[in-house]
Formats: sequence, C-alpha cells, structure tokens
Amino acid sequence: MAKKQETKQLGFAIPKENYLYLIIGFVIIIVGFLLMIGGGSDDPNVFSEEIFSWRRITLAPTVVLFGFVFEIWAIMRKPKHVEAGEE
Repeated sequence: MAKKQETKQLGFAIPKENYLYLIIGFVIIIVGFLLMIGGGSDDPNVFSEEIFSWRRITLAPTVVLFGFVFEIWAIMRKPKHVEAGEE
C-alpha cells in the first residue's frame, strides 16, 4: 500500500483572496475619516455650527465602524476552496 505524502505548505496566515477585501475595508475607513473633515471656522473667535452636521456626527462614524467590521470579516473569511477541503 502506498502511503500518501502530505506536504505542508507554508504561506501567509490570511489567504491571498482576502487581501482584496482588506484593501476595500481600508478604503471604507479612509472615506469615513474624509467625511469628518471640515466644519471649522476660519476665524478662531467665531464659533461655527457646521461642526455638528449630520454628516460629521452620524454618517462618518457609522461608515468608519462599518469599515472596521468589514476588516474583521475580511480577516476571518475562509475562501470557498479552503472550506471544501480543496487546494
């Protein structure tokens, strides 16, 4: 009887396909931080209410939070060929 030789391949901890999702998540986080920009006043003696806009208080943090959740999903995701036991 012939014994099957198992070769253990050393590679990255995260499959190659997941790196695309990591990049997408990083872009989502950057977009969220870009949405927070602005709202300041040119004159330091004048207060600007623009800093409390819906975009900066609600939308931007939600986008950033979604980006971090997407990053966690991208790290934890297993490619379909690994789930099926194929290589």
